[in-house]
Amino acid sequence: MIPTQFSYPKMGLLPRLAAIGCAVALAGCNLQAEEEAKPPRQPTEVGIVTAMTEDVPLVNELAGRTSPFETSEVRPQVSGIIEARSFTEGAFVKKGDTLYQIDASLFEASVAEARANLESAKAGEDNARIEFERLKPLAQKGAVSEQAFTDATAALRSATAAVAQNNAKLQTAEINLRYSKVTAPISGRIGRSLVTTGALVSAQQTQALATIQRLDPIFVDIQQSSTALLKLRDAMASSELSKDTAEVRLKLEDGQEYPLPGKLQFTDVTVNPSTGSVTLRAEFPNPDAILLPGMYVRAVLSQTQAKDAILVPQQSVTRSPTGEASALVVGEGDTVQRRALQVAQAVGNRWLVTEGLAPGDRVIVEGVSKVKPDDKVKIVDLGKKQTAEATENKAVPAL
Repeated sequence: MIPTQFSYPKMGLLPRLAAIGCAVALAGCNLQAEEEAKPPRQPTEVGIVTAMTEDVPLVNELAGRTSPFETSEVRPQVSGIIEARSFTEGAFVKKGDTLYQIDASLFEASVAEARANLESAKAGEDNARIEFERLKPLAQKGAVSEQAFTDATAALRSATAAVAQNNAKLQTAEINLRYSKVTAPISGRIGRSLVTTGALVSAQQTQALATIQRLDPIFVDIQQSSTALLKLRDAMASSELSKDTAEVRLKLEDGQEYPLPGKLQFTDVTVNPSTGSVTLRAEFPNPDAILLPGMYVRAVLSQTQAKDAILVPQQSVTRSPTGEASALVVGEGDTVQRRALQVAQAVGNRWLVTEGLAPGDRVIVEGVSKVKPDDKVKIVDLGKKQTAEATENKAVPAL
């Protein structure tokens, strides 16, 4: 027996669409109810600093080399054989210390001869003066000829001149004798001796016996490009910058900072045609002789300062793929806004902002990645927070 097949009545298209619409509407009502049931979103907490104006020294780091404050090449002023050397190489010598002794026997003999000649000339002068004094009253009375008195007068003058000549020769001989001791012309550290005892030296020689350098204080010659110098002068002329007399600091070859500050002395008036740079000279105290002539150093100096400048922490500034700088600020109603910035240079861990910010703007420093423009935020003033923490730390008694 064949089973009977049943068929269900077919539903039309419009009833089906109506059923689907009812289902969608019911789901939407449920979602809206869930959203209304959720608590409102809380504003994101961000840390801000308030932009303020200040005068900022603009620091440049330039290459330089040290050079001695004074340099003297020791040379003999008389000829002779070196008998002794009286210093230790590399030691500190004072002005006037004896460095070398040249054989003085010939100079001592010259002094003795000059002294004897002077005594002889003085004796001749005394004799001529006695003759002049004897003939003078006789000539006034006409008892002697006028020619005899004239000869006596001339003889006295000649004898007096001879005394002066021999006196000068004695002084020359004594000077040469004194020069047989080669002394230090300046105080400082003396280098190695280029001659030994027994060497023949002469007054006209070009080779120095040794070199003395005064290292305290010491100079640092700094090179700055002429282009940078012209930009600096233009900025100062436009009153954007003011001249600064801040200290100069040094970084040594190993990266360490030299502990004592220096002062900028002068800027050279000529440009080196081969390098296009201008030389600046700074003076540094060097009591422990840490700095030696010829050392390569980095000079950190402030030639100018920007007046009424705005500085912001570097972490508050972001850059687009094209390199444009911007920052997030908190505007009216604690709403986030994005500001395009113009930054000039880094000053420590902050950026010097020339355009885009005004005094009083609240710049977001912490939580930059958590918010976007038009978001509502809850601000925490980091400047006030740091001040409060410092006050609390001072109030804590020492254990």
